[in-house]
Amino acid sequence: MTSARPLQNRVDPLGALWATPERGRLMGNRGGRFHDDKRRIGRRQWASRQWIACACEFKNRRREVFGRGYTELFFRDEPTALAAGHRPCFECRRAEALAFQAAFPGVKPSAPAMDARLHEERQDPARWARLAVLESLPEGAMVLWSGAAHLKAGGRLWPWSFGAYGAPKAAPGAKVAALTPPSILAALAAGYRPRIEGTPLAGEDVKNGPRRRA
Repeated sequence: MTSARPLQNRVDPLGALWATPERGRLMGNRGGRFHDDKRRIGRRQWASRQWIACACEFKNRRREVFGRGYTELFFRDEPTALAAGHRPCFECRRAEALAFQAAFPGVKPSAPAMDARLHEERQDPARWARLAVLESLPEGAMVLWSGAAHLKAGGRLWPWSFGAYGAPKAAPGAKVAALTPPSILAALAAGYRPRIEGTPLAGEDVKNGPRRRA
């Protein structure tokens, strides 16, 4: 069954779910099903602590979105998924999941241990109240600045949207609120490189498109 209207399963950097035509580059879930039989989302927007970000294509599998299985979600890119508190999937993105695990705080934490830590951080009522100087945050972090979500990439701030990023802005010394959970910020600082498209971290020139690589 298909829907003439987008489902409420597009995730923004704050973790909220929206109905918008842009699907994004990654899909994922929040540990199970939380939509109803009419494919609607209620007040509860997660099923368990296992929040993951997956590849949109894997082994030619086909799914009925919002069918009888888990509630499928979509992200503009990986920094968006990370900011919302989702980690890489160990099945369809195994190499990235292992790199994330190696960079995550602690001595090779298990997937359940990472899920438990991230769940605590997602539930922290003071999560977005702590300000930081932009330069203190790692590349790939998502922040609130001037009342809107921005990605830090190439030392600049890129206005976020469900479509393309806006033109980058230099903001030296800016006070920002980190949307990305603390443990994921630590993983980024320790060297985890997320999938970022449309910014210098992806090897792209915003004006002229992708740069050729040797």
